[in-house]
Amino acid sequence: MNQTAAVSTALVANNLPIPSALGSLDAYIAAVNRAPMLSAEEEQALAREYRDHENLDAARALVMAHLRFVVHVARGYSGYGLQIGDLIQEGNIGLMKAVKRFDPDMGVRLVSFAVHWIRAEMHEFILKNWRIVKVATTKAQRKLFFNLRKSKKRLGWMNAEEVRAVARDLNVEEREVLEMEARLSGRDVGFDAPTDAGDDDHAPPAPVAYLVDHQDDPSMAYERESDADSKLELLRDGLAELDPRSRDIIARRWLDEDNKTTLQELADEYGVSAERIRQIEANALKKMRALFAA
Repeated sequence: MNQTAAVSTALVANNLPIPSALGSLDAYIAAVNRAPMLSAEEEQALAREYRDHENLDAARALVMAHLRFVVHVARGYSGYGLQIGDLIQEGNIGLMKAVKRFDPDMGVRLVSFAVHWIRAEMHEFILKNWRIVKVATTKAQRKLFFNLRKSKKRLGWMNAEEVRAVARDLNVEEREVLEMEARLSGRDVGFDAPTDAGDDDHAPPAPVAYLVDHQDDPSMAYERESDADSKLELLRDGLAELDPRSRDIIARRWLDEDNKTTLQELADEYGVSAERIRQIEANALKKMRALFAA
């Protein structure tokens, strides 16, 4: 078990408050707000105890004292349509990762160090769950996603000057800003979403009604497979009708895609001219074509 997992296990074992376990978000927030805050000296002592001796009780005390800060950060992401309790739990994971990596000799408070890890876990959760279809995959797109949402709350649909300003501020191209704005303005649609009986005349059809892949039609797929099997059988029959030398020449000239043999190589092997090999090949192909046409 790695240290992060060990910290998590120890915290649960020592009655770390969990939103779902307490039954309500208000009860959770009340519980974490009752946890005593740490002075700088207490925080330093606990951090050194965990770093130097892997004391999980010290790690638990550090986490417990900062759970209220995770709640504060989670509230800043309440506009994404996700349960704040889920965001808090993701942020708690980030807090535990921060405790594991915190060096008390850096000269900063844990809260300043942990905010990066807390937000990183929340960002990852939001991007995975905000939409069925991913809206941001690269680092630049993630930066655009969170910053552009804040801008759109203030600006609504952006004009050309506002697009240029956002692109300049975030150091991205204007087309990337426009593309992300379109993604943010879209919504998920069920592929075969049902419509109410009374709205059939007005509701737009579900994508299943017009996004049809005819190549996956079972009857057509069966026909393609049957046709391929038939051609393969004809090829076997055609090769069986040839003499061994003709069959070898056709196989090495036409059926070996990785190492196609030249006329001269076959001529050297059979002790004849390249022209003679070409004639044998032509006669063999003529016989096989006649079998296919029959």
